[in-house]
Amino acid sequence: MSASKPGTGLRVLFVGGSGVISAASVARAAALGFNVTVLNRGVSAERTVPNGVEHLMADVRDPAAVRHVLGTRTFDVVADFVTFTAGQAAAAVELFGGKCGQYIFISSASAYQKPPARLPITESTPLRNPFWQYSRDKIACEDVFTAAYRQDGFPVTVVRPSHTYDPTRLPLLFGWTDVHRMRAGLPVVVHGDGTSLWTLTHTADFAVGFVGLFGLNAAVGEGFTITSDEVLPWDAVYRAVAAAADVPDPALVHVSSDTIAALAPELGAGLLGDKSHSVIFDNSKIKRFVPDFGARIPYSAGARQIMAWHIDHPEARVVNPEYMALSDRLAAR
Repeated sequence: MSASKPGTGLRVLFVGGSGVISAASVARAAALGFNVTVLNRGVSAERTVPNGVEHLMADVRDPAAVRHVLGTRTFDVVADFVTFTAGQAAAAVELFGGKCGQYIFISSASAYQKPPARLPITESTPLRNPFWQYSRDKIACEDVFTAAYRQDGFPVTVVRPSHTYDPTRLPLLFGWTDVHRMRAGLPVVVHGDGTSLWTLTHTADFAVGFVGLFGLNAAVGEGFTITSDEVLPWDAVYRAVAAAADVPDPALVHVSSDTIAALAPELGAGLLGDKSHSVIFDNSKIKRFVPDFGARIPYSAGARQIMAWHIDHPEARVVNPEYMALSDRLAAR
């Protein structure tokens, strides 16, 4: 690996590679000339592997199957998008130790202290989230990888994205159901008072910073936040979607996150552990390491991409009757 910007030809393995965050990074790495391999179960039809990218199928939870498909191969970079627990992290260290020059673990910016004691959030912000098990599990993964780096030199780099989206994903509480309600003139629930600040990062922008870390010796042992610099109150996020859906004045109603969590526990952890807190991220570090990085796609443009994708994919325009009823109940409060 090089301490400067890597050239083409690096052997890169994406573990996952077909998700909202990872697919754009696979495409960028391939476009830049890296020798890209994707390892996953091959079950996602939503995002396919680009032409020219090697696709290996195995369940990463089955180490024997992974060893079988990889054989004695080694990689300059392994990018891990599918480790979520400390046990899975320990298995990854055992599986890839000595077989890669750099192992990039996708953690989460939700692992940062909640509520944050100060803004902006930087890589030195403590990791602590008492509200959301997902975030605590990501912290535990980081602990495993960091211990392996300190004790045995396992070449980990940690990346913490925040809310990263592609054209298939709406950031609204109830997804397409909320767009339907906007167009029907029905009240649409926004958590809190709509003024808490949020950061939405287009996956194509994230990919520039992420792939830019590939092969950087100086990034081993380091952690990086990679997000947009655009910060929006939640009301502005909803209004951007409404504008893209040709709804000039959506009927937004505000309901406390605690109330939503009480009536919809499946949504509560993500609200109380992440979205209900204002977040502003300092991206100075990733910009120092990857000078090409800069989030260039504002959410107003991203929202139009999302709406265009949904127009082309009617199967995604699902109005959930349970969400309709829940929205009515919440709005009535």
